[in-house]
Amino acid sequence: MRFQNIAVAVDFSEHSDRAIERGAALAKQFGAKLHLVHVYGSAVLAEAMYGVSIPTNLNLEIRDAAAKKLEAVAEKIQTDGIDVESHLIYSTAAEGVAQIALKTEADLVVVGTRGLTGLKHLVLGSVAERIVRTAPCSVLVVRDDEDTDD
Repeated sequence: MRFQNIAVAVDFSEHSDRAIERGAALAKQFGAKLHLVHVYGSAVLAEAMYGVSIPTNLNLEIRDAAAKKLEAVAEKIQTDGIDVESHLIYSTAAEGVAQIALKTEADLVVVGTRGLTGLKHLVLGSVAERIVRTAPCSVLVVRDDEDTDD
């Protein structure tokens, strides 16, 4: 398979750093465009669950801070000669990543995982697992084998 567009879910954790590294390596290998996707909006959950309204200036501050961090990641990747584009979306994680993957016609989504098992997985669920179920293309889940929590 030849990749033309690769989307990487970015949450600024060590787990997504590994996904970014893998996605960037694949983009470089295949000459693909790398799409960094950061979904912000924990406030989305509060709005949906409790019907509360989050002040506009708070959402703007969150967006602006996320945009700066995402752009720094993109600039670092560009120094390796990789064509990269940043996408910032206000949504829930899995839905937002799926939306951008569809919009960019991604051939692959790369996502990191914390590797939760047992009760923590049952209670917290897995964003990576939801992305696998909702993405419109193949998903590569990058996991650090040393990183398992029971």
